[in-house]
Amino acid sequence: MTELNVKGLYHYGKVYRNLAPAKLIEISLARGEGFLASNGALCIYTGKYTGRSPNDKFVVDKPSIHDNINWGNVNVPFSEEKYEKLANRMLGYLQNKDLFVFDGFVGAEQKYRIPVRVITERAWHSLFATQIFVRPTPEELAVHKPEFTIINANGFECDPETDGTRSEAAVILDVEKATIMICSASYGGEIKKSAFTMMNYLMPLRGVMTMHCSANIGADGDSALFFGLSGTGKTTLSADPNRRLIGDDEHGWWDGGIFNYEGGCYAKTIKLRVENEPQIYNSIKFGAILENAGVDPETRIIDFDDGSITENTRSVFPIDHIPGAVIPSVGGIPKTVVFLTADAFGVMPPVAKLTREQAMYHFISGFTSKLAGTERGIIEPQVTFSSCFGAPFLPLRPSVYAKMLGEKLDKFNSNVYMINTGWSGGAYGVGERISIKHSRAIVTAALNGDLEKVPMELEPNFGVYVPTACPGVPPEVLQPKNTWADKQAYDESAQKLAKLFVNNFEKVAPGSLQEIVAAGPKG
Repeated sequence: MTELNVKGLYHYGKVYRNLAPAKLIEISLARGEGFLASNGALCIYTGKYTGRSPNDKFVVDKPSIHDNINWGNVNVPFSEEKYEKLANRMLGYLQNKDLFVFDGFVGAEQKYRIPVRVITERAWHSLFATQIFVRPTPEELAVHKPEFTIINANGFECDPETDGTRSEAAVILDVEKATIMICSASYGGEIKKSAFTMMNYLMPLRGVMTMHCSANIGADGDSALFFGLSGTGKTTLSADPNRRLIGDDEHGWWDGGIFNYEGGCYAKTIKLRVENEPQIYNSIKFGAILENAGVDPETRIIDFDDGSITENTRSVFPIDHIPGAVIPSVGGIPKTVVFLTADAFGVMPPVAKLTREQAMYHFISGFTSKLAGTERGIIEPQVTFSSCFGAPFLPLRPSVYAKMLGEKLDKFNSNVYMINTGWSGGAYGVGERISIKHSRAIVTAALNGDLEKVPMELEPNFGVYVPTACPGVPPEVLQPKNTWADKQAYDESAQKLAKLFVNNFEKVAPGSLQEIVAAGPKG
């Protein structure tokens, strides 16, 4: 065991351990990694990789885990032999280099948190880890022993022919060795999401339902969960000035309540407006990192409308930048569960109440539209189904996570709503995005119980129940067909989407209980 707990990494330069954010910013600036914006945020450009690179993600295939992993396009097997050779080359690259080390935790609940070590060659990546994960107290740091390690060698390029990768980049998870290697990809989100993937393997084995969701808590202690892929509104809708934020992206649900996996937020900033998202806007200040945003070279004023580098502009900042955030980031049993989707077809209702079986069906389906910039090559919304609203990060089969959801709903009787933050009045390119004002009003009504007090109408294509009224939302908006000028075109689009649901469910969840299958669209 070496000083850095990484076999094969024996000779390195200066090691910067657990530096304060201000010191990391100083070093990053001195090394020319970035520059300060007028609001004090550290501006970084990540080069070729401005989003996650899902085609470059691999899992080391070993007998100890083989039967647990949901192998396929998401979890691509990587042989032990190839891994050892690539790891040796990457560690050789790091020899004699100065390194930055962050020691902390993934998980705010002490009973389930996992000690993590992040080793990087850039100061700003260490700052990213410091701001996104849970920082230890000095006492905790003194006895910290990592249970898994992330190594980010962003300057090391793989050779596909030699290494068996698909490009110069690779993100490789070795569950047995509790190690994650990130090669070439500079995008900070790879650090965050690789840790989430590891937690999605470890937590279910410990009886914790792991979730790609945001969470907040009301004045009376009622917790709420917001599931959804990037760009559907998890961060925006959970950052509510009338509620306290628990976390914006990744959580665990155990029988004692919920807890944030992280100690920070990673928010999309494209077209950010202080009047729409004041908590996020005001959190981008000294200590925050801003990735790939447009900045005036003279005034250093940020242009949040500038998507010339990517639509996936991002900021990472500690959760205590959000006024009133819950610290430590834990909450009670959720009273309300929200599934967020961004429907590019424009046919899903803005809000629908789901039964337990419908909740399990739509959780397994995870329907949404991938939004521009979230992944490389996505330039306009694309219809997708992402199991459990987080398939790219799930090493186990979707049924494992869905079963845990059903058990939680049975035990705690939480209300489940599906909220569409996508298009209305027509598909993408014809209709308009549902206004954030209406989405906020719907969320408020769901959380305070208003939607439980109004009659519901059955939506014929998807079999869900739609409220007939919602404070702050025109009644005609609640039924999507009413917003379309061409009613026949709506019916055809709705049936097309229903069929896509059916085909997807047959593929990802064969053998599901009949009552769950029956809860979905008929197609």
